[in-house]
Amino acid sequence: MSLQVLWGFLAAHPTKLINLLALLLTCPGAWLLHSARRRQAETREMLALEDGLVDAFDLRVPRYFYILGFSCLAMALLLSWFSTWV
Repeated sequence: MSLQVLWGFLAAHPTKLINLLALLLTCPGAWLLHSARRRQAETREMLALEDGLVDAFDLRVPRYFYILGFSCLAMALLLSWFSTWV
C-alpha cells in the first residue's frame, strides 16, 4: 500500500523528485567547497608560521575539491533548470 502511494506521488509530481535530486547534489558540493576553503586557510597559516615550501599534495587537494564541488553545484543547477521544463 505505501509503495503504491509513493509511486503515485512520484508519477504526479516528477518535478519535485528532480528538485530533490538537485538538492541532494548540492549538499556534497557545498561541503567540498567549504572543506577546500578550510584546507586552504590552514595551508596559508602553516606557511605564515614556518616560512617553508608548500607540499604538492596541499596544493593539489584543494584544487580537486574546488573542481568537484563546483561540478556538483553545476549539475544541481542544470537539474533544477531541467525541472522547470518538465
